[in-house]
Amino acid sequence: MLCVDVGSTYTKAALVDLDDGALVATASQPTTITTDVMDGVDAVRTELAPHGIPTDTLVCSSAGGGLRLAVVGYEREVTAEAGHRVGLSAGAKVVHVTAGPLTTDQVRELRAVAPDLILLVGGTDGGNAEVLRHNADRLAKARLKAPIVLAGNADAAPDVSERLRATGRHVIRADNVLPRIGAIEPESARAAIREAFLRHVIGGKGLSRGRGFAELVRAPTPDAVLRGVEVLAEVVGGDVLVLDIGGATTDVYSVITPQGEDAGIARDVVGQLWHARTVEADLGMRWTATSVVEAAARENLPLDPATTRYAGEVASQTDRLAVTPQDWAAEAELARTAAVVAVRRHGRPPHPSERPRPLADVRLVLGSGGVLRHSPDGVRESVLAAVTTDHAGGWRVPEGARTGVDTAYLLFAVGLLAPDHPDAARALATKVIP
Repeated sequence: MLCVDVGSTYTKAALVDLDDGALVATASQPTTITTDVMDGVDAVRTELAPHGIPTDTLVCSSAGGGLRLAVVGYEREVTAEAGHRVGLSAGAKVVHVTAGPLTTDQVRELRAVAPDLILLVGGTDGGNAEVLRHNADRLAKARLKAPIVLAGNADAAPDVSERLRATGRHVIRADNVLPRIGAIEPESARAAIREAFLRHVIGGKGLSRGRGFAELVRAPTPDAVLRGVEVLAEVVGGDVLVLDIGGATTDVYSVITPQGEDAGIARDVVGQLWHARTVEADLGMRWTATSVVEAAARENLPLDPATTRYAGEVASQTDRLAVTPQDWAAEAELARTAAVVAVRRHGRPPHPSERPRPLADVRLVLGSGGVLRHSPDGVRESVLAAVTTDHAGGWRVPEGARTGVDTAYLLFAVGLLAPDHPDAARALATKVIP
């Protein structure tokens, strides 16, 4: 099986033997978004051809900006927040969140961000439905082409769905993301977002001209990675934390099995999402490097002046690579800072009244991203150590967790294989464990 991740910059592939989950070979080529993304897919196929011809190809994609999601909810602190968390866990880039009855100005703002998909939520099951119906009516009349995933009050859902479909809107119904206060249930909405991405979004981005790309894509890349992290946690037999440090963002994934009080008491208004992803759009190694410096100041994390200068340089020259020992010293400090701040934000409670994410029992902290995969000796160890010893971050650090790096970039492939080839996915996941 050929597993391919079509990213915004690089198209990466892994050739996997389905019989035993063995990694046969990997390849990487520039993403050909300016011509046809299938050119890049063909290039990795050609590179891997000497190792064997695959019987099938599975693709995930974040090219063309990935999946841009807008959330329309009832209360910002409750259902809109629940929708935001679910959207991130489904692999979306949440570009807009609005709460309460939509006004004309809010509809205008929604149109301006041009989402690929709208997640419409609101009300617990059997609760208030007025706002959900009002927002559905506004969306039905608005000049918006984006399909809508409806995941609100189950009692009102049939009526709301009909109101939207009456004006020709594409609607996919899902279970309520917040059926009752304190209980967030993401899986149905996550599946519906994936379905909408595949059916309505990926083919409409103009990434390929009728060469079968849309038929090959199975999920947004972050959704595939989260599935891979879920399989990894199953193989490890415990909680897992993964941080992916990119050029523009730092993503943090965690899969947690709640224990004790966390398992039995829902004190949070929205509730914990135990399989979660957060995206820090201001923490990247190139395009947002100067924002890492600003975040360090807010978190009282001191930076060497040379690192601050380096951040400004790479932000203005995003294709610049670290070469000298001085470059790598600055690169490492930037990566440590991005990782620490991103995990702090992931671990801290969204609101002061809620609890931190319970990460103390994490058994494996895994790093990903080019700065960790391609760094000289010592860099990756220092970045991960900064995370596991961050006792000032407002969350309990893991006690005795193993650390490692997904050097072959396999988690996306594990996630792509998981639905139909679970044994191969689990076997491939073992290759990631240090």
